[in-house]
Amino acid sequence: MGVAGCGKSTVVEAIKEQLGYTLAEGGDFHPQANIDKMSAGIPLTDADRWPWLDVINRWMIARESLRENTVVSSSALKRAYREALSRDMNVYFLFLSGSEELIRQRLSERKGHFMPPALLPSQFEILEPLSSDENGVKISIEGSADDVARRAVEAVRAYEKAQRQVISGR
Repeated sequence: MGVAGCGKSTVVEAIKEQLGYTLAEGGDFHPQANIDKMSAGIPLTDADRWPWLDVINRWMIARESLRENTVVSSSALKRAYREALSRDMNVYFLFLSGSEELIRQRLSERKGHFMPPALLPSQFEILEPLSSDENGVKISIEGSADDVARRAVEAVRAYEKAQRQVISGR
């Protein structure tokens, strides 16, 4: 989770490759109306996001019923969005955190994405960072993409290990 340009796609790809999770890009679940809106530089509203979050949640539940671990890139900017994604299942969030200046620089170097850099301030405006009582961890995006991906994979491995210990009663 995190604002546009924080490295979500890079991280989910690393988790897929290194841990064998089934991957989905959250942006692929957006209806065309949402993509058109963002492409035009218009921030999405909660009304735009609720159906999108519901589709992602149902996809994760379906994959879980097939005994697949999933990794999904999603902005999940507000706690309520994360709660919607977590409905009826256990979701572990990786909050990719960085300064607006760093992310703006990375967005300016990105080509061919429907999310224009002009919308970044609106994302930071509504961002509710992961709280200590939420199931997840904050990961700095400082350093190279490989550094961030390594930290993310390590966090997921540590979470998996902790979950196995809980299940086994240790």
